[in-house]
Amino acid sequence: HAIEASTRVMVMQKRFVLAQTKVEEENHTEISSLRQAALQNDAQLLDAMLCQEIYKKVINCRGGWGCLRVLLAHGALVDSLDVKAQTPLFTAARGKYLDCVIALLRAGANPNGSHRNLSSPVLTAAREGDADVLRILLEYGAEVNDRSKVVILSSMAKVSSGPLYLAAVYGHRDCFRLLLLYGADPDYNCVDTAVLSLIKQPKTVLEMCLRHGCAVEYIQLLIEFGANVYLPTLIIEKSTKQNEAVELLLRERGTPKALTSQCRLSLRRYLRKIDKINCIDQLDMPTSLLCFLQHKPPPVPAL
Repeated sequence: HAIEASTRVMVMQKRFVLAQTKVEEENHTEISSLRQAALQNDAQLLDAMLCQEIYKKVINCRGGWGCLRVLLAHGALVDSLDVKAQTPLFTAARGKYLDCVIALLRAGANPNGSHRNLSSPVLTAAREGDADVLRILLEYGAEVNDRSKVVILSSMAKVSSGPLYLAAVYGHRDCFRLLLLYGADPDYNCVDTAVLSLIKQPKTVLEMCLRHGCAVEYIQLLIEFGANVYLPTLIIEKSTKQNEAVELLLRERGTPKALTSQCRLSLRRYLRKIDKINCIDQLDMPTSLLCFLQHKPPPVPAL
């Protein structure tokens, strides 16, 4: 089934490319002029050109980034696809163009990119370590537990290969914490029970962090955000790189969580379940409790 699905995607992409190529061949001069105006960042010229029908019909052909707001104002498709099924938002996130990411999201871009693409804006932002881009994507509703569309169902499959896992193995602690704050699953970074059921002994994020020798701060964050410390089934081999992390994990296994921590975890899980994890600031409770729910230090009292 996976091969058939992949083939269908390739066929659709091929048809898309052929259609775009035909338009480009027939309107090569207009496209070149439009791209030149965009590359020169000449918003006035670009605006004048796009008022003409001959340029309007090629507005969505593949081209450069320039004058994004002008293009959008003249009706450019905010979620148009390139030959790899990448949306403008995906390209902006990959290039770390925060202003473009914000402009596209405000114009209605899908924060998850295209379902045809094997990756997503959140995955690429987590991998590249751009916390600013990642934050705005999550604020606009991007799926925090997203994963690559390529799932190899074998004994070596790792379902923890979502954005949380990528942020950990590439050493982006700010992104790692940000994902957890926005409700990333600290166990598998995958909420698809069908996928989990198909994989023999799926790997947890905690297990992968230990295997890759991630810093102890990553283990501490997973524990703080409710990771099940009893899930890893591997025989933990102590090494110089992992001693502190392993000791922390073993210590946590023998220490019950404080009631306050359990209450925070329960409330955050419920807010995530009803898709309101971003609305903690709107809760009617003291500021100190709001900070606690968001894993922030308490406010300093004014003297």
